[in-house]
Amino acid sequence: MTPRLAALAALAALLPWPATHAADIEAGKAKVQEVCAACHGAAGVSVSDGIPHLAGQRAAYLQNQLRALKDGSRKNPIMNAIAAQLSADDVANVAAYFSSLPGAAPAMKSELLPNLVKTHVVFPEAYKSSYTMYQTIDFAATKQVRFFYANEPAMQAAKAGRALPDGAVLLAEVWSARLDADKKPVTGADGHFVPDQLLFYTAMARDAGWGRAIPDMLRNEDWNYAVFTSGKQLRSGVNQAECLACHKPLDKTSYAFTLERLTAVAKAR
Repeated sequence: MTPRLAALAALAALLPWPATHAADIEAGKAKVQEVCAACHGAAGVSVSDGIPHLAGQRAAYLQNQLRALKDGSRKNPIMNAIAAQLSADDVANVAAYFSSLPGAAPAMKSELLPNLVKTHVVFPEAYKSSYTMYQTIDFAATKQVRFFYANEPAMQAAKAGRALPDGAVLLAEVWSARLDADKKPVTGADGHFVPDQLLFYTAMARDAGWGRAIPDMLRNEDWNYAVFTSGKQLRSGVNQAECLACHKPLDKTSYAFTLERLTAVAKAR
């Protein structure tokens, strides 16, 4: 490609993504209420400090960002999964709707949608004696180490090469890593970070009908997610939307990032 053509291509990427027809604000509102509201709020006011407000943003800017998220040129695991499901018309309509709203004050925050706060997952009290610990993963960026456990229905299905069934539960212990004098994680004989303090637990589980109230664009079949404190209490106010969106592309691996290792351990038993 000549420098001139490269420059024109770069310029074209910055232009608004053309819709097949004029933007439909009402259709955009319906799409926002269906899925975007889970994190960005039905009126473009987000549910947490880590998620941007979209109310009052320019339509062309929103279209360009959604296009980049859809084609993967802008990397964001959660939004890449959501934007990939939007059509060109959806993008134009959603952008037009958010643009039509009055801008939000920075300190404003939306309430979490009730159907994405409620989870059916309960803490498996006997996991230490009845689950299989199948993987350890170090997280250097957060100086954490996580230990992953699976219950017997998950192990049996993985061993047989089947999708994880209703009744399957995967649990992770999240520990801070022990640090040395230079504040770097200490590595043990197994090559992993040495755990220091238990911070919290995360869990994913499924059963019949658990996904019924979740919007199609976020639903992970019947999987639900939960975060528990180190005292094994359900952490209130957790929005499942971010978990659901992050796991959404994993439909071929039972929505689990660790299925390959789980399967290897199950077959080796």
